Amino acid sequence: MINNQKYDVIIVGGSYAGLSAALALGRAIRKVLVIDSGRPCNQQTPHSHNFLTRDGHTPAEISALGKSEVMKYPTIEFLADHVNAVSGENNDFEVFTAMGQILKTRKLIFSTGVKDLMPEIPGFADCWGISVIHCPYCHGYEYKDQITGVLANGDTAFEMALMIYNWTKQLFVFTNGKSELTDEQIQKLSARNISIIEKSFQTLIHTEGYLSSIRFTDGSSHFLNALYARPPFEQHCEVPKEIGCEINAAGYIQIDDLQKTSIPGVFAAGDNTSRFRSVSAAVAAGGKAGAFINHELVAEDQD
Repeated sequence: MINNQKYDVIIVGGSYAGLSAALALGRAIRKVLVIDSGRPCNQQTPHSHNFLTRDGHTPAEISALGKSEVMKYPTIEFLADHVNAVSGENNDFEVFTAMGQILKTRKLIFSTGVKDLMPEIPGFADCWGISVIHCPYCHGYEYKDQITGVLANGDTAFEMALMIYNWTKQLFVFTNGKSELTDEQIQKLSARNISIIEKSFQTLIHTEGYLSSIRFTDGSSHFLNALYARPPFEQHCEVPKEIGCEINAAGYIQIDDLQKTSIPGVFAAGDNTSRFRSVSAAVAAGGKAGAFINHELVAEDQD
C-alpha cells in the first residue's frame, strides 16, 4: 500500500527521543510521521527518576503526556506499525512497514532503542528494571542503605562497586563464578567492607519483581534488596545497520555531534546511540536531532 504523500521526516521509534524530535520538528512546521511498535525496553520499570518535573512518574505516564503534547501540532502524524526496511537515499527514502505500507520521506530519524539480552538466570528478567537495575542515577536512591549486590566481574565489578558504595555500604560483589578481580582491586574493596562472593547463581527469589534473595547452585542463599547488572544488548532495530549505518565497537549507532549517522539524511537519537540510558538524555538527544534536521532541510532548500 503506497502512501503518495512525502514527509519531511519519518521518525522510527516513538518513545522519549522520538517524541522530542517530533516536537522540535512540529514546531518548525515540518511534515512528520512517527512510526512506533509500542515495545519500549523500560515497559516494566515501575518509576522513572532523575528527569525534572516528572521525577517518580511511570515511563508510560511520561510517554503518554509527551505524545499528547506532540499531537497538538497539526503537521505531525502517528502510525502504529513496525519498520521492516528502508531504501533510497538522502531526500528520497522509502520506508517499508510490517503492515505493508510504503512511505516516502526526505529524512529519517532512528530512535529505536536497544534490547537487553537477559542471562539465563531464572527470575532475572522478571526483576529487570524493578529490583535488578542498571543505573544508580535512575534507581539508586530508592535502594539507598539497603542490602545491594553487583553482578559483574573484573574491572566492571570493581568500577561499579566503588560507584554504588556511595548509595549503600551494605554492598556485595557477585562474580557468579571465579573472580577475575586483581589483588589490588580486592584489597581496595575489602577496605570498604565490600565482600566478593564467587558462588554461581541458580535463581533469583522475588515477589512480583522485587528481590528477596539469591539462591546459589550449592544450595545456599543470600538476602538481597537490589542487584545491579549490565547485561549485553543488541540494537532493537536492525534496519540502520542494514542500510549501512556504522555501528561502533560498543554496539551503538555511530553519530556525530549533530546526531547524524554515517548515511546522509539519516539521524539517530536515544539509547541506540549512547551508554547514558536515561529519559533526560533521550529527550535532549531527540530535540537536538530534530533541530539539526530542520537546519539541514533549510540549507538544502536554498540549493
